[in-house]
Amino acid sequence: MPIYEYFCYDCRKRVSVFFRTFSEAGDDKARCPNCQGANLRRLVSRVAVKRSEDSRLDELADDSSLMSGLESEDPRALASFMRRMSDETGEPLDAEMGEMIDRLERGESPEEIEKSMPEMAGMDDSMGDMGGMGDALGPGLDDDDL
Repeated sequence: MPIYEYFCYDCRKRVSVFFRTFSEAGDDKARCPNCQGANLRRLVSRVAVKRSEDSRLDELADDSSLMSGLESEDPRALASFMRRMSDETGEPLDAEMGEMIDRLERGESPEEIEKSMPEMAGMDDSMGDMGGMGDALGPGLDDDDL
């Protein structure tokens, strides 16, 4: 069941037109759902692809750019890695983690942040200290997992 997007020149709106079958779909049969006008121009629509969590994580593991900069212990690279992981996993950042990432993006070292935010350093003993860039992967993950 195709849905196409059009720009209606009569009512000057972007509209979506639903067709019951592909054979029924055609620009000459499209009518604006707002004003019933036929003066439409088809637009290129966005495409969304639903992927499983496994396929997203597999793609992340294959992305060599994800880990670039971490070996040089660049705080900005660590911040980028952490934001991307949050985006990809759908896990929102709490206020403290957001502040920590903001500070990393400004170039502050993990050691400086750890000293000023002792509550973050003690969050999870399995993560080790924040100064160890290799520990940035979090609990239960090591470089071999990616």
